[in-house]
Amino acid sequence: MTVLATKLLARYAAEIPGNIPDNVFQIARRALTDTLGVAIAGSRTPVARRILGVTMGSGGASLLGTNRKVSATDAARCNGCAAHALDFDDNCYAGFVHGSAVIIPAALAVAQQEKRTGEDLIIAIVAGSECQYRLGEALGRPLYDKGWWTTGVLGAVGACVAAAYLLHLDESQVAHAIALALVAAGGSKSAWGSDAKAVMAGLAAERGVLAALMAQAGITGPLDVLEHATGIAVLMNNGNFDASRITAPGWRLLEPGLDVKRIPVCLSSHAAVDAIQHLVTRHPVLMEDIKRIHCDVPAIVAANLTYPAPQTPQQAQFSLNFAIAASLVYGELTLAQLDYSAINNQMVRQLMPRVLMTTTDRWLEPEFQKNAPEGARVTIYLHNGEAITYQVNRAYGNAVYPLSENEIDEKFIGCTQSVYPREQCTSLLARLRQIMALTSLTQLGILLENQHNEF
Repeated sequence: MTVLATKLLARYAAEIPGNIPDNVFQIARRALTDTLGVAIAGSRTPVARRILGVTMGSGGASLLGTNRKVSATDAARCNGCAAHALDFDDNCYAGFVHGSAVIIPAALAVAQQEKRTGEDLIIAIVAGSECQYRLGEALGRPLYDKGWWTTGVLGAVGACVAAAYLLHLDESQVAHAIALALVAAGGSKSAWGSDAKAVMAGLAAERGVLAALMAQAGITGPLDVLEHATGIAVLMNNGNFDASRITAPGWRLLEPGLDVKRIPVCLSSHAAVDAIQHLVTRHPVLMEDIKRIHCDVPAIVAANLTYPAPQTPQQAQFSLNFAIAASLVYGELTLAQLDYSAINNQMVRQLMPRVLMTTTDRWLEPEFQKNAPEGARVTIYLHNGEAITYQVNRAYGNAVYPLSENEIDEKFIGCTQSVYPREQCTSLLARLRQIMALTSLTQLGILLENQHNEF
């Protein structure tokens, strides 16, 4: 008899805690550090501030960037929104998702509420990540290519599995939690360039926690939600679903791994930015000498970067024209450039129309589909007739070319010191390095507080 996919995922989740290798623990710890850093910085964005306005009540879970404690569901929603608000959080190609921005806020909220240990928190993050990414592999690319935002669809699964571990749900309850998370899944890429994208990450985190709590209360879901004639695979994924991927060997946190962002824009821009920086470093050119910049990219990159002349910071995050122009003008694209003054900088505005993005069939070759899913071949054409070209298959920060520990730490400090005093940032970073040894998350919660925040 064929076992339903929700049960396969629940069975796999139950096997994870006693089998996690050290290198997977380390990746989860790095993901926790990176995600908390970008979420703390993201807590200062307008959308994150506004979502606090619809958050009432109290509880035991931290609202990042504030001194407030709220319920686990409220914290998951608000912190998930903050974690994705700057589009500076990690990605995973298993499902083409922003995994950590949804899973980690949910796990942290429930871990605090349930008074779990640091090790419990990391195990929950691993369990949620592995189950979500395996489901992403089982569904494949059609879901994303059809226009569904896979983070919104699949994120609740990772969040609910993480929450379920921390709530000590049994295998049957976990299966029902997954079913409950999936039966209400949704979210389209039409949200890109608006506040709704960050909000959907928060809603996926909240929905995952709610699904686990409902399963704990005995509420059941349709366990055949992935196989049903009107289930997700049929309605949203052209009928594509390979359940064998759920039980395939290996750790998805190792392969394909997590892509940690070096710059705060859509990952589809990163390879082109790396290529342009390589070119101008080795072939110094003046801005006025540049006639045109041609970026040959895969179709998925062209589909993601749809704002050639962005008017807002959210649109700029999905603009290859802005990412290239800002990198040339400022030398490095940082959080400081995600504001209206940088977008409207005269030189940036002059350069953006010179950036041309096209896609060719070369990216459909099996080698490039595997090794350069969001690659870029960039050519700078000069007014004197000279042309210089460079290709980047995978951007720096990709799981194949990961950021160093020092770079992760520098990114964390750079993000958090915009909200907390630097001493508090360094203390928080030190605590996160030792997260596995924490028998209580109380001290971590204290370091996450901003005692001077007005909220």
